[in-house]
Amino acid sequence: MPMFEINTNAKVANIPSNFVVDTSKTISEMIGKPVQQVAVRLNAGQLMAFGGSTDPCALVSMKSIGKISQNENIKYAKVITEVLGKLGVKPDRMYITFTNLAKDNVGFQGNTIFGLEKAAGK
Repeated sequence: MPMFEINTNAKVANIPSNFVVDTSKTISEMIGKPVQQVAVRLNAGQLMAFGGSTDPCALVSMKSIGKISQNENIKYAKVITEVLGKLGVKPDRMYITFTNLAKDNVGFQGNTIFGLEKAAGK
């Protein structure tokens, strides 16, 4: 259930039409979870400054149940930086935060992931 969110001041008109779908596939491959479980949200055209400049920048959040760790995050940062490069954001103009979520703190299908797994006998 990876949730990937990009907040950027990149102009909406400059976003490739297939960006969020392609990014979903990239995140799926990167984290090793089915693309059907990946959610991508892009907030483009935001009023933002980074380092005192309004040049293209981004604040990125990667959340997942599991698959978040020191070693994995290093690999993810490289891939995510490449993805943001497609929006014209340079590597030194973004911050990426990684959050490992507990199954009982994520809701889905009127339950929590923990509750769904418990009901399925997992």
